[in-house]
Amino acid sequence: MLNAFRYKSALTKEEIMQHQKKKNQKASNFGGTVKRIWHLVDEQRGMLILVLFMVLLSSAFMLLGPYLIGQLIDKQIVPKKIEGLATTIFVLIFVYIALSVTLFLQNYLMIGIAQQTVFRMRTMLFKKYQTLPISFFDRRQHGDLMSRMTNDMDNVSTTLNSTFIEVFSSVLILVGTFSIMLFLSPLLTLLTMIIIPIMFFATRWITRRTGPLFKKQQTTLGELNGMVEETVSGQLVVKAYSQEQRMIQDFERQSRKLKTIGYWANIYSGAIPKVMNSLNNLSFAIVAGFGGYLAYKGHVTIGTIVIFVEYARQFTRPLNELANQFNNVLSAIAGAERVFELIDEEEEVELDTVPLLKRLQGEIEFKEVYFKYNKDQQPYTLENINLKIESGKTVAFVGATGAGKTTIMQLMTRFYDITDGEITIDEQPIQRISRQELRHQMAFVLQDPFLFEASIFENIRYGRLDATDEEIIDACKKANAHDFICQLEGGYHHVLTAEAGDISQGQKQLLSIARALVANPAILLLDEATSSIDTVTELEIQKALDYLMEGRTSIVIAHRLNTVKKADVIFVMENGRVVEHGKPSDLMQKQGRYYEMMNQGISSM
Repeated sequence: MLNAFRYKSALTKEEIMQHQKKKNQKASNFGGTVKRIWHLVDEQRGMLILVLFMVLLSSAFMLLGPYLIGQLIDKQIVPKKIEGLATTIFVLIFVYIALSVTLFLQNYLMIGIAQQTVFRMRTMLFKKYQTLPISFFDRRQHGDLMSRMTNDMDNVSTTLNSTFIEVFSSVLILVGTFSIMLFLSPLLTLLTMIIIPIMFFATRWITRRTGPLFKKQQTTLGELNGMVEETVSGQLVVKAYSQEQRMIQDFERQSRKLKTIGYWANIYSGAIPKVMNSLNNLSFAIVAGFGGYLAYKGHVTIGTIVIFVEYARQFTRPLNELANQFNNVLSAIAGAERVFELIDEEEEVELDTVPLLKRLQGEIEFKEVYFKYNKDQQPYTLENINLKIESGKTVAFVGATGAGKTTIMQLMTRFYDITDGEITIDEQPIQRISRQELRHQMAFVLQDPFLFEASIFENIRYGRLDATDEEIIDACKKANAHDFICQLEGGYHHVLTAEAGDISQGQKQLLSIARALVANPAILLLDEATSSIDTVTELEIQKALDYLMEGRTSIVIAHRLNTVKKADVIFVMENGRVVEHGKPSDLMQKQGRYYEMMNQGISSM
């Protein structure tokens, strides 16, 4: 049976492809990222068709306005005819009112589409965060991950709100304007087109420089956010070691880098509207000058010149908008690509798991277990671990820092998967149990308890969402937390501040124990749960822990050796190996490594 279920963490390429075949390909270029965004937008096809229809109408009204003005000049104003003037003016008023209405509707609808699309992307990213392995978060800056959720998403949102409409509308205006201009006067149309190649090459020269700059700007901003997040989280350490000035210098250096990149990105992108406006004015001068000459010769009417002047502006304006929007697109695509990069990260893969049909008894066994965090790491973090934990017993792991104690716990919970060997729970290979089902049967009390910015009821209910208020209060009484909770303003409804700064470390730990009690786990894991607590508070917490561990398989990682004397079995670890194990009294009589640690007062950190 052991060989049948022996587990290797290095999955084959075929296995990964099989479990990831529905995963989208990673966006590695502009076109690929745009395509992925379009698929998200296209999910709202009905609304999108309505937006396109509104854009089509607004473009038609925009083209119709100047043409009607030209007709008004030629047919009513120049010949001084009053007949039909009121009708034409009424039609003009209707056209411009209709234009305003369609513009409002298209913007209103597109904002809804954009927000829904960004909502989908943000939800996909957040869900991805919940499915990524712990190792992913260990090697990534948390500030950078937050930046992708906020700054990069905002860039995508801002661009989708306006760019899609602007691009589609600009293309329609360009095609419509060019067609009408060509119909009215091919010669004037040719003169207007003289500036188009200049616009094209100028825009191309600029955007080749802005694209890489905007992408680098987003990356640098993420790094800066990561630095700020680390500095704020580690403010106690910064102040304790008087490193404020150094952190300021590091921030200024990183911020100066972002400033330089942002400066040149905006210098180049800001040059586009200036160049376009200059070329726009040049086009206007050409049309006005040559058009006036042609009107003087009688080749065109004054109304045609007015139409052409308006269309010349209307023709270059979409080009100008397309150039401006392209810069926004580059920034948004850079952000979207960073988001999709995380969405495409490989998730924790479950292979051939079977559902748990009953509550675990908690018998755990390690059989020839090897583990290393990186495949190229030498030597192994854990090497040839063979041990057995009986159901309902309390076992403790002791040893110096880096001995492998916490790693043992991380393998039991499948925060990491073993490199080779086998771990069983109730004689069932742990890799055959899904991570979610496995962790539902476990509860954790860690060295640094984490509490959310929520009420005490909500924080403790996190252990089991269907727990009643009465069950929570009962758990708090058993955890010796009830008395201090009642003294807080609002009692159990008291909302803890960020990182629970309004209660002591010991009180946080008591709440953490109450949360574990509510979870009613089969297996309890205590990772140096009293290491940061004073001796007096430790006695109070130890009473709560004794109640919590009763009748459960409990795994204890101890900081202070005197806290593990009640353990049924102690495993002593050194350099990723179990060097001795047994009852505390037997290990003392053996006078081995545990005996030396106790006599020398060595901490098991």
